[in-house]
Amino acid sequence: MSDEIAKRLTEMGITLPEAAAPAANYVPYVISGNLLYISGQLPLEGGKIAVSGHLGKTVDVAAGQRGAELCAINILAQAKAALGGDLGRIRRVIKLNGFVASAPDFVEQHLVINGASNLIAGVLGEAGKHARAAVGMAALPLNAAVEIDAIMEIAE
Repeated sequence: MSDEIAKRLTEMGITLPEAAAPAANYVPYVISGNLLYISGQLPLEGGKIAVSGHLGKTVDVAAGQRGAELCAINILAQAKAALGGDLGRIRRVIKLNGFVASAPDFVEQHLVINGASNLIAGVLGEAGKHARAAVGMAALPLNAAVEIDAIMEIAE
């Protein structure tokens, strides 16, 4: 991991967890050429879903943003595992796809996913600025409030 990224993580009070094992029949990441695809990450903390339920019903925007931050932390943990511990190999986060379990009338998915976008950009700097989607879903696995996947360009 680059010294600058490690410094930013420390300044933000973030310790990356061990990368979570898949919850079903898929792999947590795939490297193809210079692209790293990270499977959807849930708001896990200590191995448990930390933010569950539906935005606009049982979860407010601030809690949803915290869930998105946890998803981003887990994305970085998967990237670290995929890249042999060297987050400095990330050239650019290309895109995040954010999925928000939402009540039918909830329309602030973009604000929820800002939790992940802000964290990724804060940790990776310019390389962390990305394209993004933020969409509402009827339900997510394990009753998670948020799920986010990522595509990154990496150095060989």
